[in-house]
Amino acid sequence: MNDSSYHVSFPGLGIENIPVSRVAVTIGNFSIYWYGIIIAVGFLLALFYAMKSLKRYGLKQDSFIDCVLAGLVFGIIGARLYYVVFSWDNYKDNPLDILAIHNGGLAIYGGIIGGLGAACIMAKIVKLNIPAMLDIGGTGFLIGQGLGRWGNFINQEAFGTPTDLPWGMVSENTGGVAVHPCFFYESVWCILGFFLLIFLSYKWRKFDGQMFLLYVIWYGLERMVVEGLRTDSLMTPFFNLRVSQILSGILVIVGTVLLIINLKKSNSQRDTAGDPPAP
Repeated sequence: MNDSSYHVSFPGLGIENIPVSRVAVTIGNFSIYWYGIIIAVGFLLALFYAMKSLKRYGLKQDSFIDCVLAGLVFGIIGARLYYVVFSWDNYKDNPLDILAIHNGGLAIYGGIIGGLGAACIMAKIVKLNIPAMLDIGGTGFLIGQGLGRWGNFINQEAFGTPTDLPWGMVSENTGGVAVHPCFFYESVWCILGFFLLIFLSYKWRKFDGQMFLLYVIWYGLERMVVEGLRTDSLMTPFFNLRVSQILSGILVIVGTVLLIINLKKSNSQRDTAGDPPAP
């Protein structure tokens, strides 16, 4: 037994001692971890969905790929910087550790902010419809996040407080205590959201950017709740509040307001367009 492998159980479901190893392949002194593989597969599935959706959203493939590449690079940078900023005590004495990304320490909100910011700037440069691009990106994020959270299961991290619920998870990392499998909650929520947004994109898409706003609201609602269960949350430096819960609450409010405003504007424009000409 070492820090690269665990035995995971769900006693309430009668599931005992599932062997889980963080390492997928080892070649000499080099190891490939399941976490990286799972994240990569999630990214590829999201990209596959995006490529299949470009024509329906009226976007050019070459320009979109430019945005994806910019978003990928700055998404990783953003995820790392977000984590470091809110965990500064772990790095202030050894700043070079900031570069040791292979030791873990990525925050999904930082990745979303960095990735979307860079993608929007690139979209502006290549003259791509930014709201439509965000619609595809938001929906794709959900499938990537839904699958990617299973990397947390492999690493036995991002779990919650003790629970008596039947699906409580036990492993060496939980101290032998049954805890909330928060990775599972978020995975299910994101995958459900992915299919919901695809359905709505066909049945109820009134304006460019609508699916992205629905993504922001859908994901924000889940994160507000599940983040409150986790034991490894990043905290604000001045208040005993979880950073992700605060940000999620703001995003839900802003996303809802923008959705309502744009739906009203879309309905108004449609009604105006349907009015008969003045005599």
